[in-house]
Amino acid sequence: MTGGAARRGDPDGELMDDRLVLVGATLIDGTGAPPEAGRAVVVARGLVTDVVAASRAPSGTVLRLDGLSLLPGLINCHVHLCLGGEADPVRPLLDDPPALTALKAALRARQTVEAGVTTVRDLGGKDYLEFSVRRAIAERLFPGPRVLAAGRGICMTGGHGWWFGREADGPDDVRKAVREQLKMGADVIKIFATGGVMTPGVEPGSPQLTEAEIRAAIEEARKAGRRVAAHAQAASGIRACLDAGITSIEHGVYLDQDLVARMKQTGAYLVPTLIAPHAIAGGGEAAGIPAFMVRKARAVLEAHGRGFELAVRGGVLIAAGTDAGTPLNPHGSMLPELRFMIQYGLSPMDALRAATSSAAAALGLEREVGRVAPGFAADLLAVEGDPLADIDALARVRLVLANGEPVVNRLGAAGRG
Repeated sequence: MTGGAARRGDPDGELMDDRLVLVGATLIDGTGAPPEAGRAVVVARGLVTDVVAASRAPSGTVLRLDGLSLLPGLINCHVHLCLGGEADPVRPLLDDPPALTALKAALRARQTVEAGVTTVRDLGGKDYLEFSVRRAIAERLFPGPRVLAAGRGICMTGGHGWWFGREADGPDDVRKAVREQLKMGADVIKIFATGGVMTPGVEPGSPQLTEAEIRAAIEEARKAGRRVAAHAQAASGIRACLDAGITSIEHGVYLDQDLVARMKQTGAYLVPTLIAPHAIAGGGEAAGIPAFMVRKARAVLEAHGRGFELAVRGGVLIAAGTDAGTPLNPHGSMLPELRFMIQYGLSPMDALRAATSSAAAALGLEREVGRVAPGFAADLLAVEGDPLADIDALARVRLVLANGEPVVNRLGAAGRG
């Protein structure tokens, strides 16, 4: 999936010219700029090489996208490829043999890219199997999104996420845990600063890692040039992370005005994952979700929505993530999350930015992905309709390119120029 082949094959096996020219679509470039009609997007060697007036389009294989919207491939900042979105995904994660978990993760990666999500950040898997999926995609063994992976999230002994994380106690042990993830090839470090919904015996409102432990994790990651994402739901845990210099707050359930102002000041990103507790609360015990998860998910819903609204009004940097793999929260489309973001106050354009250029900046990839511009990866998504008028247009996928490679092509003969 890393582009660069001199000639590319389309899904039907036909060879294409070295240069691909996309014309006829309304362009939403990911920056928040107004949509533009009459533009041609030129793709070669896995990159967008030019965006010009359609009348000045160079020669090449032309794909006509009339009536479609063209935007950057979407970015999901919070997934778990080794979790499958079952009613109780912890059970198969613990019980399945490693080979089966890896195969399932590969299938979920393919489902994700086919939904138009071309970059994901995996924030916790099983035995580093997601690292193998990352490598297999990069080696073009099967289609999938670009994957950034954290390895094992770092939690206190018995803390939230202990069942798939790395338990650590005290700053020195936390430093060692970070170094272990770096040794295995982590792109990002994940910490569990507070309690959460999916671990029995802990509460979302409880602080867990100490401020000294959080600082140790961030300092150690920075030495290696890595960012740190913090599962942080309790207000005290969010504050400790912000004071220590965290890059992103995942979930941010109990945000208040003071914390929003602090996030604005520090430039930390909020990855709200609004869909995750809604899916658990909505499915309930009748769907087979464990009772303790249902109770906690329903308890946080109001505060979570209110906190996100405060963040929107306070100008906090927001990046989209779904927590895909948690109960009844499958991999693939980001549409359910974007719907909630709009419901709680983001404009459709800002929701799309949260899943494109803002998400790229949160991941440190702002010069590579998240925009349709010369020099950026040719991660492109064409959908039927206008997602700014109807966000559900994102479900009507007609074309997906990942690093210039066609993953989905539902244009038919009419798409050939």
